[in-house]
Amino acid sequence: MATYDGLFDGLGLRDWCDAEAADGPMSMADLLAKTKGGNDAATSLRDLPFPSLDALHDACAAIPQSRDLTQGLETGFLGIRDALRVVVDPLTQPLSWALENMLWLMTQTPWWVMVPLLLLVSWVVARSWKVVGFVALMIAALAFVDHYEVAMQTLAIIFVCAFICVLLGVPIGIAMSRSDRLQGILTPVLDMLQTLPPFVYLIPLIFLFSVTEPKLYGIAVILYAIVPVVRLTNLGIRLVDPDVIEAADAFGMTKRQKLFGVQIPLALPNIMAGVNQTIMMSLAMVVIASMVSAPGLGILVLRGIRNLELGVGLVAGLGIVVLAIALDRVTKAALARIDASQSSR
Repeated sequence: MATYDGLFDGLGLRDWCDAEAADGPMSMADLLAKTKGGNDAATSLRDLPFPSLDALHDACAAIPQSRDLTQGLETGFLGIRDALRVVVDPLTQPLSWALENMLWLMTQTPWWVMVPLLLLVSWVVARSWKVVGFVALMIAALAFVDHYEVAMQTLAIIFVCAFICVLLGVPIGIAMSRSDRLQGILTPVLDMLQTLPPFVYLIPLIFLFSVTEPKLYGIAVILYAIVPVVRLTNLGIRLVDPDVIEAADAFGMTKRQKLFGVQIPLALPNIMAGVNQTIMMSLAMVVIASMVSAPGLGILVLRGIRNLELGVGLVAGLGIVVLAIALDRVTKAALARIDASQSSR
């Protein structure tokens, strides 16, 4: 006797279960039960399985199995894929163009032009000669082991994706800070994006786009890395001292003036901390996205895993660490400069 046969018999659903069983082929479990004699002693309470779909299906063929659920999800996604692609393709095509152009720019520009340009950007952001010297040392270390080109590819992807994350994430965070209802709606979405394993981002995108399209890995990086800048922008604006807001109201400032003249400047340290985390998460996702043809240091890490080339994988992994430290130093120096300027007021 199947474990949950008594349940369906007691509910009077046996005819419904038997009708479904008659319509479909007999499962292997039912066949074995029939040959052994289906009316043997019932399963003891100790061996009672959890009432999962498969366990209930053994007692009633009308209950779908777990594989029916996964197959139904796949069939449903494939059914709307073409319509979804018609909408998503035009919207995401600029991302492909931006990634292609940035990759071309950073790999085709001579190193004696690109390296000073990167050092200039580091100076403008950090305003620290120590940080600029550290960045120069890190780039020299990568170039010394012939990883300059792949490092520039990784940086190109990070620059584009992190810029888009900030461009989209800061307005979303501002909107969340101004509406409790919007915050309640978006918080579960951000929780899902933050806890979803990185590899899972790639699964639906592989079915939507060609592996040769840069937007495939670009969208995955953006979805994975946008969460910190949204959360910390929202948090920073909400943590602005209410007395300061009250003083701004007393001066007759409009909502727009309060936002750009008071709230955003005071929330800038939190926003910059979100930008720092977004850059770090972009770098982490770029490595994983190498599985779907994202260029850069991640390709070498993947090659080391696939071909068991220990040296290649370790050197590329250390190169990623070098890039992460350099980017972290620059953004943290910018954050410290903002904190110092605010404390001196």
